[in-house]
Amino acid sequence: MNQGIHPDYHPVVFRDRSAGFAFLTRSTATSERTIAWEDGNTYPVVDVEVSSASHPFYTGQARVLDSAGRVEQFRRRYGDKAKGA
Repeated sequence: MNQGIHPDYHPVVFRDRSAGFAFLTRSTATSERTIAWEDGNTYPVVDVEVSSASHPFYTGQARVLDSAGRVEQFRRRYGDKAKGA
């Protein structure tokens, strides 16, 4: 590896505030805010909007789309214009 060309790789806490979930990992992400972690050390914290604790795919609470209703909405909006007539 070339010296001096790589970004700083350090421990960072990523926190999902909507789910009350946080995890410590290593990253190049930086933040001015810090948090005291379970091991007694202080780490930079990066707030994220979605994590495995809040994403519907991982939680099993995926929404089922009403495809028939969406087709009818499309037909009402565009009618016969969508057929290329």
